[in-house]
Amino acid sequence: MGLIPVFVLTVLFFVMMFGIGFILNMLMKTTWFPAYLFVLVILPVVVYSIWDRSSVTLWEHLSSFHPVDYLTGIAGLAGAVLSGWTIRRLRLGGYKMF
Repeated sequence: MGLIPVFVLTVLFFVMMFGIGFILNMLMKTTWFPAYLFVLVILPVVVYSIWDRSSVTLWEHLSSFHPVDYLTGIAGLAGAVLSGWTIRRLRLGGYKMF
C-alpha cells in the first residue's frame, strides 16, 4: 500500500471516530464513553475476525496484521480519546450545551 492511501486512511479513521465520539458525548452527556466503546467493540472484532483457532495461536494471528492495520486502529482510538478530551475542555470552559 502506498504512502498516500495510508495517510488518507489514518486521517479518515481519526476524523470519523472523533466525529462519532463528539456526537455521542453530546447526546449521552458522557465524557469517555466513545473511547470505552471503541475498545470494547473494535478489539473483539479484530481479534476474532478471521482467526482460525485450530491452526494458529492468538499471537500468530495478531502478528499476521500489517502495520497499516495497527496504525488505523491507533488513529481511531486517538480520535475517540481526543473527542472526550475536547468535550471535557468545552464543559470546563462553561459551554452548557456539551
